[in-house]
This record gives sequence, structure tokens and C-alpha cells, in this order.
Amino acid sequence: MISTVRCLVRPDTYRDSVQLMRVAADVERLPGVTRAALLMGTPANRELLAGAGLLAASAARARPNDLVMAVLAVDSASAERALTHAEQLIVAQPPVGGSILTDTMPRTITEACALLPGANLALISTPGTYATAEALKALKRGLHVFLFSDNVPIGDEAELKRLARRKGLLMLGPDCGTAILDGVPLGFANAVRRGRIGLVGASGTGLQQVSCLVDRLGEGVSQVIGVGGHDLDERVGGLMMLAGIERLGADPGTAVIGLVSKPPASLPVARRVIEAACGSGKPVVVTFLGGDPAAVRATGAIPAATLEETAWLSVALARGSDMAGAAKAVDDADLPAGSRVQAGRFASGQRCIRGLFSGGTFCHEAALILSRAATDAGHTTTDLGDDEFTVGRPHPMIDFGLRNKRIIAAADDPATAVILLDVVLGYGAHPDPAGALLPAIAEARRRAAAGGRSLVVVASVCGTPTDPQSLTRQEGTLAAAGVLLAPSNAAAARFAVRLVADARGW
Repeated sequence: MISTVRCLVRPDTYRDSVQLMRVAADVERLPGVTRAALLMGTPANRELLAGAGLLAASAARARPNDLVMAVLAVDSASAERALTHAEQLIVAQPPVGGSILTDTMPRTITEACALLPGANLALISTPGTYATAEALKALKRGLHVFLFSDNVPIGDEAELKRLARRKGLLMLGPDCGTAILDGVPLGFANAVRRGRIGLVGASGTGLQQVSCLVDRLGEGVSQVIGVGGHDLDERVGGLMMLAGIERLGADPGTAVIGLVSKPPASLPVARRVIEAACGSGKPVVVTFLGGDPAAVRATGAIPAATLEETAWLSVALARGSDMAGAAKAVDDADLPAGSRVQAGRFASGQRCIRGLFSGGTFCHEAALILSRAATDAGHTTTDLGDDEFTVGRPHPMIDFGLRNKRIIAAADDPATAVILLDVVLGYGAHPDPAGALLPAIAEARRRAAAGGRSLVVVASVCGTPTDPQSLTRQEGTLAAAGVLLAPSNAAAARFAVRLVADARGW
């Protein structure tokens, strides 16, 4: 298909990134528009636009203070209409805070500390270009830091974390998505009960899944310490994983320590971290998804193959109950009611599972399960929160536009039998993710039916009944629409595999 890229640059025009993402989402809904992004013209942002195929020559020399509006459309007319619409929206929206700034609103960390002299933590979410300087100011003032910003150089991260270690502070991030400190949720986190299980992780959605499953099992978390995805890199050395472990080891309210990460980039650092946790004198459960369980077991820790197993084993340890029984319970869940009826209508060519995820760790966990299945016949998993999909666009936990398009596209593929989804609740996430998904699911089913095919949607909801969106309400909405629900992301992947495998024998 022929497509056209157009850019419009508004000199010396600043808008908050949240505003820009909302405008981009609005523009993407226009007929003929394939992709839209609105970003400030920093060198890093121009590089991101170029990598996404959205940087036209007219924007190649944009300055950091310039606003770049970029669209990919089916033709020139659609592109020009989209840019005109984007500019109208930008003009209609003044800068955030532009009409409400007062003399008492802090503009710097120094002013904020003067206004709140008792504060002990700074949450920083500036563009990555400026994040290091702000984090450095906060650490020098004796503040713990939760650094939500991404695109921070690994060398800067190592420098910030070394300073934090010297000062006895937590430096969480960069690109830290989740933490719950003394019961206070930061970033994307859930309303979970307090309890005896302490978690440290280099995976935001991994921490969300484990903490929510612990809550579902009737236990709670003492602390949830997210450290950012690069903490176990050799250049950083696991400095904040070690700092978190030390705090949990000294915390009388923590009975069990859980470590959660995608496969660590540095195995020596990972081993050092596990040994430090085991040295705390408290039982330790380790989930390095796809890692070698024997290597974990050799340190004296207890390996877990999935996020759900981490929760079950941690709860069993906290209660002093049967570990073998806890591990077995993970695999005992049966297929959801009605699944056999839906899968029984698969056409002969339907054999593929299409996983469309908002959480990177959920995507990785599902990919591992699907790759080990005897039925693997072209199954695919896509992390829609990856950088290539989020340039100038809200995270898929907030904006469902891109995932909905992918759901419909998957239904048009005659090989697709099952669409596998994660639905993430909590603070900062979409206020009604189930409601946002339903129109796309209905359209996907309509298209599959028109082609003489059945289409099964399997999902897991990561959340709790006390989350702002309510686990009970979200699951009820999805179930009423015929979505097959699993109690965890790993269980959903296993359900999908069984549906595809078992359908041939019914």
C-alpha cells in the first residue's frame, strides 16, 4: 500500500507530553491516517521519529523548543487534513498550567522542597534528556527518587545509582513503571493489601501480576520496589536490587522476599543479587523468566517458572504451608466454561494464537509458554508497549487504539484461532479497559464469522477488586461479552495452547 509521511513544525511551541499524546490519539482516528505522533523537536525525539519512519525532511532540523507534528497516511490529502486537524487541536489547548500558575506552585525541586520540607521522595517524569539532571538534584538533597522517564543513558543510570548507594537512598529507574512504598502506589501500581511478602523487581508488569495474585490468595505485600529494566546490567551492577534486598532483609514486617525480572542481562550480577537475598536469612523466591532454575536452586533460593508460581510459592512460604502443593495448584486450573463449544467451531486452517500485550513481561512470559507447546504452528506475541509502537503515542495501558486495530487485523487472518490479551488495571491505567476493548472484539468476531470461522478471545485481568477500575467489574464485562478469562497471564497462555491442541480431538 502506498503511504505518505508529512510533518508540520510549530516553532517555539511547547505542550505537555500527555496533551500531545491525546492529540495524536485523536488524529489517528481520522479516516486515512495510519499513524500520528506529536513530539518536541529534541535530537532524541527526532531520532525516534526517524526510526518509526515518521520524520519528513521538513522536520529534520527542528529545534528542541519546536513542536513536530508527524503523520503517516494513505495519501497526501489525508495527511494534510490530519495535520490541519492536529494544529487546530494544539491551538485550542493552552499549555498545561498556563492559566493556573501561582506564586506558590513550585517550578523546581528546590522550590518543591521549600514548600514540602518533610518530603523524602521525588517522582520524576521529564523527557530523558533532562531526567538525569533532575534526579541528581533530588539525590543531592537527600530524596529517594522514582524515575519514570526513559531514554536515559545507561552510564547516567549507573552514576545516579552509585550516588544513591553512597547516600543510602533508593534510586528507582530510569524507566521504572511500578512501586508501592509504605503502602503508597507509584507509577502503574494496584490497590493491594499490606502483608508479609516483599518484592523487588526489574519488571513493572511482573511486579503488578505477582502483587495482585498475592492479594487474590489472601495475603499482602510489605513493599514493592521496582528498580528499572537495566538494573541487572553489568554496567549498573544490580545496585538498586541490592539496596531493595537490604531494606527488605532489615524490615521486620517482611517474612518472604520475591525477586522478579525478565532474563537478566548479566548472569554474574543476577547471581550476586540472589546470594545477597539468601543472605538475608529470609526465604527467597526468584523468577527470572526463561532462566535456568538449577542455577537459582544452587544459591539456596527457590526458583519459580512463572509469575503466578512466584505468588503461590511466596504465599506458601509466608504461611508455612506445603510448597509442593502450591506449585501443583498452579497447573490444576481447568479450561473456562464454554471454551470447548467456541473452539469446536474452528475451521481446518485455524491453528495460530495471536498474543497482543500491553505489558512487556506478560508478552515475554506468554511467548515462553507458546514456544514450548507441541502445537506451535506460527503463534505470535507482540509487546505493544515496546518503543517502536509508543513513539508519540500513549502507553497501551492508557490508549487502546493501536491494540484494537491489531485485534481486528488478527481476525482477518484465516489462520488465527485464538487472540490472547492481557488487561492491566490499577492507578494510571485506562479507567475502563474492558469497555475500550469490547468494540474491537465484537468487530473481530463479526469479520471472522463472515469468513466462516470461529474466533476465541482469551484474556487475564491483572488487578484487584479495590482497584479504581474494579477487577470484579472488568472481569464481569469481559465474560458477558464471551471472553474466556484465566486467573493469570500464564494460565491464559496455557488455556490458549490447550484450545488449539484439543480442538482437533473433539
